[in-house]
Formats: sequence, C-alpha cells, structure tokens
Amino acid sequence: MYEVSLRDGLQNERATVPLRGKLRLIDALVSAGLKRIEITSFVSPKWIPQLEDADEVAEHAKAPQGVMFSALCPNPKGLERAKKAGIREIAVFISASETHNKKNVNKTVAETLKAFEETIGPARAAGMRVRGYVSTVWGCPYEGEVDPRRALSIAQKLREMGVYQVSLGDTIGVGTPRQTERIVQMMLAEFPTESLALHMHDTRGTALANVLVGLELGIRDFDASVGGMGGCPYAPGAAGNLATEDLVFMLHGMGVKTGVDLDRLWEAGKVAESIVGRALPGKVHQAGVRSLKA
Repeated sequence: MYEVSLRDGLQNERATVPLRGKLRLIDALVSAGLKRIEITSFVSPKWIPQLEDADEVAEHAKAPQGVMFSALCPNPKGLERAKKAGIREIAVFISASETHNKKNVNKTVAETLKAFEETIGPARAAGMRVRGYVSTVWGCPYEGEVDPRRALSIAQKLREMGVYQVSLGDTIGVGTPRQTERIVQMMLAEFPTESLALHMHDTRGTALANVLVGLELGIRDFDASVGGMGGCPYAPGAAGNLATEDLVFMLHGMGVKTGVDLDRLWEAGKVAESIVGRALPGKVHQAGVRSLKA
C-alpha cells in the first residue's frame, strides 16, 4: 500500500490545506497502519500552490520506526530541499505520452529522462531510495491511446538509472481489465514483480477491476488515496484516485493481509474530508465499514 493522498490528493484540491490539517492526516494514516506515505512534493509553488509548505510538512512529520515518508522531487532543487528535510525516499515522474509530459513538466520525454540524471544519481549517492512514476500508460487526455511499449521503454531507462520501483499510472482512468492484463504481462516479461506498482484512477469505475488483474498476475504494490481524493491538474477529467479504503476492503474480503486497520483507515478518510471541506467519493468512505460476519 503506497498512500498518495497528501501529494496526489491535495494537489488537485482548489483550497489549500493548512499545515496543521496535513499533519493530522499523516498521523491518522500512520495510526491506520500504512507504512509507505508520500507526504508532499518539493515542486515550485508557482505550479502546485497547494503544496507550497513542503519544507514545513517534512520538518514536522516524523516517520515512526518501520514507516517510510517519501516526497516527489522533480529536479535537483527539489532534491536539495528533500535532503535538507531528512527525506529518505523520493519519487520522480514522467509521462508515456509526449503531449501530457510537455503539459506537465514543459519538457519532452527525452529531455525529462536526461534531466533525471541530475536527480536520481545524486539522490542514490546520498543514500536515498528513488521511485518512478510513469503516467498515461493506459491512455492520454490529449493523444488518446498510448502504445504501452513507450511505457516499457521508459521504465527500462528508469530502472537502468537506479529507480527501485516503477509505478504505472492510468492517469485518466480509462483502463479496462483485458488492457491491464496485456500491459502488466508485457512489463513482467522484463521486470521482477517487486519492481512494479500500479497507480489506478477510478474515473470510470474500473480501478478495482484493474487492481484485481494485477494482483492475480503477481503485482503486490498498489498506490491509493484515502477517500478517493485527488487526480492530475494537467489531465482534464482525471478526477478520482483509487480510494485506499476500497482497496483494503476488497483485499481483506479476499483474505489478503495488508497490515492496515480498516476502521482506523475509515476514520482517516473522515479526517481527510474535514480538512478539504468537501465530500470525498470513495465507496467505503461513503458507505462505512461493516462486518461481514453473521
């Protein structure tokens, strides 16, 4: 379970959540048993004003033993901020489609990979782990269908640069199970299962179905956002990350151990809802947690 609500979730909110609210949510997620939490992004406030307090969040949020706090770092400047804040894991991001990548970071895919040499290598030299996101693998809001071989090529380059895990993203939530099967099988022919994760959006209600396909093929790492909060500000119509509660509910019902307390996770969703000031779309978040025992 890789929790992204504090970054991928909050970056898509219209309102800026105060530092105190973010720290409340981090504490609630840790109490629920989540071990991998992306707490912020060291990006220019000009682009993502909702995360302008990244340095303060990282300074005040102290990860308990056994918990990893990570942050998105788009460039060397962000890396230096992360190092100063004591972050031990960072993430870099790139798109499988040229147009989305240009909209997102104002660079071509090739230019972005080249720029990563100034971030990934120095981060690893400083003892930090580096994770990579590849967006728009299932489809692009500007280009439509995306050849998954483009994502494969990018993932191979990221692995060669030292990224320990590549998270494959259905940024606009257009993926369907058979498509997911083809993409994951293609990736697993080149990479070990532990080096891959799925980052599914539930825009069209297919996120859990796609996760189930990945799970049956051996994927064990999934990104999610409490309450289903978030999306991508540079992908029109991309609202709706997979809700962490929905994912945990399904996995527990299948007998899969996650180490997460679903009741406390549901409470964390209520904290998220209170700090953003709007109803969140997660199904379990709305319906509540109910025991299935007679």
